[in-house]
Amino acid sequence: QVQLVESGGGLVQAGGSLRLSCAASGSGLVVRYMGWYRQALGKERELVAVVSYKGSTNYADSVKGRFTISGDIAKNTVYLQMNNLKPEDTAVYYCNAKGYQTWDFDSWGQGTHVTVSS
Repeated sequence: QVQLVESGGGLVQAGGSLRLSCAASGSGLVVRYMGWYRQALGKERELVAVVSYKGSTNYADSVKGRFTISGDIAKNTVYLQMNNLKPEDTAVYYCNAKGYQTWDFDSWGQGTHVTVSS
């Protein structure tokens, strides 16, 4: 069983910054990708950023230049530094991890709220 624990959400004014953290745990985990998705009220869940075990990253166009994903996949941790936040960044942010344990897994955290006021 894979567990993801997120932290770091909150309320911030437009232009401010927040840092999200996520740690994956479970016996015998081999994580290949960790990333962040978000879901705003009434919208579909969307990719924000992802990092692979090789260090490659991918970002949504809407966050490029403002958000930075980092972490140590070997230690099953990932961070999302969010700068110059905008009201449209308001959403529930979910950590995601993909890899294998006894079999392939694709696991989600419980979500952390990010609210950006104008």
